Amino acid sequence: MKDSKAILIECVDHLGIRVRDEKRALEFYKMIGFDVYRRADNDPVIIIRNENGIEINLVINANNPEGDFNILMDSETKFPGLTHLALRVDSITKAIKYLKANGIVITQGPVEFGRDGHISIFIRDPDRNTIELRGRKETNGEIPGLVPYDPNV
Repeated sequence: MKDSKAILIECVDHLGIRVRDEKRALEFYKMIGFDVYRRADNDPVIIIRNENGIEINLVINANNPEGDFNILMDSETKFPGLTHLALRVDSITKAIKYLKANGIVITQGPVEFGRDGHISIFIRDPDRNTIELRGRKETNGEIPGLVPYDPNV
């Protein structure tokens, strides 16, 4: 039963990702299928979209001078916040081949979480923001390096 006082969320509209370097970020996100849709008029924000209408707002104002540390993912202290963006891919095998061919490092995976038939790989953008690429287990063979998820490792 729906609560008539609740807000009805229809879908995720977009995600905002803070980055330091516009050119570097745009080059990376173009490699995974995103193009500039438009630039915000009054903020340092570039709106990018892929062919399926998935929208990311690149917020160009990160000021971490080291640039190789993500406070949410690379710290022993677990701060609250969004830890990663998960994107569905049509083929996990094709995604792995594409990433390797384009020099994008897979930082974790391929890994199978549970028994629902999904396989995930994780990559980092140039600012160390984590992106999960997730697809269905494919029936056309084994995925090299696939491991079941173990939270104790």
